Amino acid sequence: MSEQLGLGRRYMATVGELGERALIELMLRHFTPMPGMPVPFWDDVMAISLGDGRAAVLNTDMLVWKTDIPQGMTYYQAARKAVVMNFSDLGAKGVRPQAFLASLGIPRDLTARAVEEMARGFEAGARKYGGYIIGGDTNEAADIIISGVAYGVIDENKIVKRESAKPGDILATTGLFGDTTAAFKILLEGYQAPRRLRDSLLESVYMPTARIEEGVALSESGSISASIDSSDGLAISLHDLHRSSGVGFRVETLPISPRAKAFAELHNLNPGDLALYGGEEYELVFTLKPNQLEAANDALKSVGCELIELGITLADPRIVLVEEGVEKPIGKGGWEHFKTGEHL
Repeated sequence: MSEQLGLGRRYMATVGELGERALIELMLRHFTPMPGMPVPFWDDVMAISLGDGRAAVLNTDMLVWKTDIPQGMTYYQAARKAVVMNFSDLGAKGVRPQAFLASLGIPRDLTARAVEEMARGFEAGARKYGGYIIGGDTNEAADIIISGVAYGVIDENKIVKRESAKPGDILATTGLFGDTTAAFKILLEGYQAPRRLRDSLLESVYMPTARIEEGVALSESGSISASIDSSDGLAISLHDLHRSSGVGFRVETLPISPRAKAFAELHNLNPGDLALYGGEEYELVFTLKPNQLEAANDALKSVGCELIELGITLADPRIVLVEEGVEKPIGKGGWEHFKTGEHL
């Protein structure tokens, strides 16, 4: 009876009270899993078995101008980002993107020049990673909505899922964190920074890059056990890996960018918070067995990237950061749609 009352209260809650993840869980209860799905619900991508040992892998994501586009971002940059964010999820699974369907909802008073700029952005984002725009849709809308579907094909046994991390695995990533968090503090909270630092931080938001070659190289090497795209932030990425794999994490080193450290020092902020509780870095966060460390290192070096060790995977559900020998819990802060005030 108490469970039914709890469910009733959830149904009466607004999406703003629930947040994106609880809303997804609510919707998934009504969906029938496709038999033989190569990737389960609640991963970075969706996939369909092609019946010959390969899978068609897809991802869809959208940007709404009013809620997702920061001040100063151009039409070109926004459309390019829509491709990058979709391709990044494929890269986290080891999939090389091949195609992108671009969809636009646009007000009737938007200029044709703006739409042309978005077309250029779609093209630039797709071609940067070897993909092609193969079509899409346009429709009238009250606000600009930029959406798309990314597509790629991979051998099913090479898909790197979220669910396979094991206790004792090494936790690692492909890059540094904190720049985008600092940039959003400038854009949304009015923080200041010297011109060169400010421009560099904003560039991380306006012109993001995806770790496609890195994800493909790691998948081909067979060296990693689980992987996730970090676009919602490092902290939430760890919690999402925990949700899928049932493991915990002990973070012993935070990969904080020098620019984020400089910004934190300038404003007396905790640089670790900038690294953990931001989003939109589009790095890969992954796990691997200790005896696969050399293979993973070699795979990343082959595409010009350095593996950064973060810590270890735990058998219990703790997700903690070790600072001066003391374990501190890592919360779920970061980016989550519908919840206000949780971007930073």
